[in-house]
Amino acid sequence: MYSFKELRKGSKLEIDGDEIRSAILGNCSTQFLTVALSGYSKLIGINNKVFDADYNQIDAQLLNEKSEVYSFQPDYIVLWLDTYKLYEDFLDTDISERKLFAETIISKIKFYWGLIIKNSSARILQMNFTEIDDKVLGQYSAKIPATFTYQIRKLNFLLEEAMEQNMNVYPIDLLAIQIRMGQSEFFDASYYYNAKMSASIKALPYISKAIVDVIKSMIGKIKKCVVLDLDNTLWGGVIGDDGINNIEIGDLKRGHVFTNFQKWLKQLKEYGIILAVCSKNNESIAKEPFEKCEDMILKLSDIAVFVANWDDKASNIKLIQESLNIGMDSIIFIDDNPFERNLVRQIIPEIEVPELPEDPAHYLEYLQQCNYFETVSFSENNSDRTKLYQAEFDRKKSEAQYSSIDDYLKSLEMVGEGKSFEESQYSRIAQLTQRSNQFNLRTIRYSENEIKKISEDDSYFTQYYKLKDKFGDHGLVGVVIIRKEDKKTLFIDTWLMSCRVLKRGMEEFIINKIIDKAKKMGFEVIEAEYIPTKKNEMVKDIYLEMGFTEYEVNHYRININKYKKRKVYIKDEES
Repeated sequence: MYSFKELRKGSKLEIDGDEIRSAILGNCSTQFLTVALSGYSKLIGINNKVFDADYNQIDAQLLNEKSEVYSFQPDYIVLWLDTYKLYEDFLDTDISERKLFAETIISKIKFYWGLIIKNSSARILQMNFTEIDDKVLGQYSAKIPATFTYQIRKLNFLLEEAMEQNMNVYPIDLLAIQIRMGQSEFFDASYYYNAKMSASIKALPYISKAIVDVIKSMIGKIKKCVVLDLDNTLWGGVIGDDGINNIEIGDLKRGHVFTNFQKWLKQLKEYGIILAVCSKNNESIAKEPFEKCEDMILKLSDIAVFVANWDDKASNIKLIQESLNIGMDSIIFIDDNPFERNLVRQIIPEIEVPELPEDPAHYLEYLQQCNYFETVSFSENNSDRTKLYQAEFDRKKSEAQYSSIDDYLKSLEMVGEGKSFEESQYSRIAQLTQRSNQFNLRTIRYSENEIKKISEDDSYFTQYYKLKDKFGDHGLVGVVIIRKEDKKTLFIDTWLMSCRVLKRGMEEFIINKIIDKAKKMGFEVIEAEYIPTKKNEMVKDIYLEMGFTEYEVNHYRININKYKKRKVYIKDEES
């Protein structure tokens, strides 16, 4: 973790890249957090311009539609209602009204959210509440609704409930940082009484990281896959030497450590993170614990890609990455062996390689603190992702049997579907805009709330696309958002696709559907734009390939009535 001194120095850096804007509003002093947030962002390569609204200016800034905060046009607004200031307000409240303190504060917070949503397009990053060991009635304080201990815990619960109902609000878990650091490290009374600072200088880097972790997720810098070693990583011992009856898992020796680690990994898989195995081993021996050991939590069905051989791990990770068709910077490699970790770091610098503690008992705690899997959206369909990748391997095996790509595509018996955005799909659509980088023509990120607004706006028409074949259902694989410029012209605001379905005709299927729908609606021209990024070069010529003409650099146009339908081997569900 960076020190505050390093963050202050980092805040003065000039870095390249698209600028994002963050504003911090608090009922406590936030100027040092502003410096820390700016510095942390820049040190990890995010050009974050941060605005500090000064001490206790929440109401003044949010109630005035022409305030400095709104004029700043932030992408993110951080709201920090400090526990110590609330404690003072609580003590000033008549004892007969203290039972309602949490409800009063949550109403105020919801009011703030409403003002922000009304007057800006900023996403709200809401701090939760740290605790004070008030103990006015000793341990009994936790039982009495009129105590601050009871109310602050109730307030955190009410806040979580309120955030769950508001798609434009994202949590910053300040309480978790306080618990990890300890109250005496997180809070310094001298800073509070002299400068109204509610967190110590030591705590500011951790708070900045928590905020930046959320912002990174919103701009698409996320982790999608964990590549796992086996021996002394998923179990204790060496399967090839010790045999299946002597590896440490379950109740055997240190087995409990590895059991809990596997339970955590299983949970990651259930929430959409891809699990892969990269082991120096004979494949049959490496798979034996997954197939025969009852104490194993993870099964082969949980592993999207299983690679076990005697090649170097960097080469095998490249094989896994190519098979999954994801970026190297979205992969985490977990291995107990320092040699293997260093080898992978040297050969694949983009990959994240945690420096695991020597004692396996600390693996889980360490990885949880690293917080690699921050997200700002969740879809119930995430748990099916492993099956999608496993089915993809079956497709690749099948492909090798055919002499031509056309014969292979015909054999897949593909069926595609395009439908207007539906409420049940908002979370998945938003998630795709946040996660898709390679096939993403403009790389515009949308929150679930923004997707909802677009869907309900008559100046847009929207489509999401699904694909299935004889091997299985790919699910939702494409998103198109089209803006009506005038009575004759449309503009493709967003076109993105999952890389799982590239080169199968889905690109042509989507363009055919767009043109057909536009023609039925009476439009004559579709315009489009390609915004280059470091990751989306693969689609730089896609509009030319689909029959558009380039009328200026990276801007394209097509006459709808002159469009020639593209050949595809995908049957339209509508037909």
